[in-house]
Amino acid sequence: MAKIALLEKKCTGCGHCRTVCPFGAIDFRDGKPELNAACKVCGLCVKNCPEQALIRLETRAASVDKSQWKGILVFAEAGRGRLHPVVLELIGKAQELAAVCGDPVYAVLVGDGVEACAEELRHWGVDKIMAYDDPALGWFRADAYAACAEDCIRTLRPSVVLVGATSLGRSLAPRLSTRFHTGLTADCTRLERRENSDLVQIRPAFGGNIMAQIITTNTRPQFATVRYKVMNPPERREEASGEIIRRPIPKGVAESPVTCVSVTPVPPARSISDAEILVVGGRGLKRESDLDLVRDLAAALGGDWATTRPLVEKGWTTNDRQIGLSGRTVRPRLIITCGVSGAIQFTSCMNASEHIVAINTDPKAPINQVAHIAITGDLYEILPALTRRIREEKHASL
Repeated sequence: MAKIALLEKKCTGCGHCRTVCPFGAIDFRDGKPELNAACKVCGLCVKNCPEQALIRLETRAASVDKSQWKGILVFAEAGRGRLHPVVLELIGKAQELAAVCGDPVYAVLVGDGVEACAEELRHWGVDKIMAYDDPALGWFRADAYAACAEDCIRTLRPSVVLVGATSLGRSLAPRLSTRFHTGLTADCTRLERRENSDLVQIRPAFGGNIMAQIITTNTRPQFATVRYKVMNPPERREEASGEIIRRPIPKGVAESPVTCVSVTPVPPARSISDAEILVVGGRGLKRESDLDLVRDLAAALGGDWATTRPLVEKGWTTNDRQIGLSGRTVRPRLIITCGVSGAIQFTSCMNASEHIVAINTDPKAPINQVAHIAITGDLYEILPALTRRIREEKHASL
């Protein structure tokens, strides 16, 4: 991490640094410059200081012996006595990554009443399950959960830590990576591993226009969060295996200053990420009412409907219906896109679908590159005809 430091003996308080700063990040106190939170460490103040009273400092984490860090650890998020579905997907990927170096696969459970979840994990090919089960962990507190996960990591010393990109995971993972002074790549869509144990973390960057490969070469563990519906879960095994190790909560967790005032359960809602059949409307729709064509086809197929980002920005629907980097990742058995051009921000979050059908007037639309069936034509003609035909077939089969 870089920062700007002041050599007070050299500073004359001329104020030139504040003049050249493009971010308004320099205040003056007692006649001396003081950098505030707006500083981007661009270095302009360092270059332009006439007295050379400002310097740029670089702090780097010390390199570690990679051979001392082995195994893949999955944070097994659980709630209401059930594992989050992303956990099984992470375990499947962890087994693939572990096979490259012959490493074990671990899981860590944190919560109150997670014994049943720990027993269930024994059927998914996990070698060792670390369980922190205590009433003090009955609801999510970032400091308490991070302390337990940190204790687990320091005990097992895994090379890689995988966390689901859920609301809980996105809060927990940065805290852990900071405690270990190591890297974290968020929202990975692919993971690969080299024989030297380096994890290749692949995710869209620059608005989805490129796929970046990120590697943590000198520090361990390597942290990555992964979205739901991106990886494949393994087959559940009838025979249980693996060892459950029950760990006491670290000292001080029960005395956390964070307290729960009240809990208001949110009614369970259907998510497009769980849909087996999806019909998606895109920019090709001309009016908000045209979404009825998409909904009608989805209803006829017994599926759900979704949209692309432009329709959410128009206010036609909400973000929970959006597929894309700023929305949801989906992996249905069948997805039909209607008037969707196929920008990488969209396709990278649905291209693992089992069957992809694209309806578009442009035969050269990017969506056709990922579609299994590309229909070139007017969606206003195709959708009503397709919906009518499906309903007729259903009626005839009764």
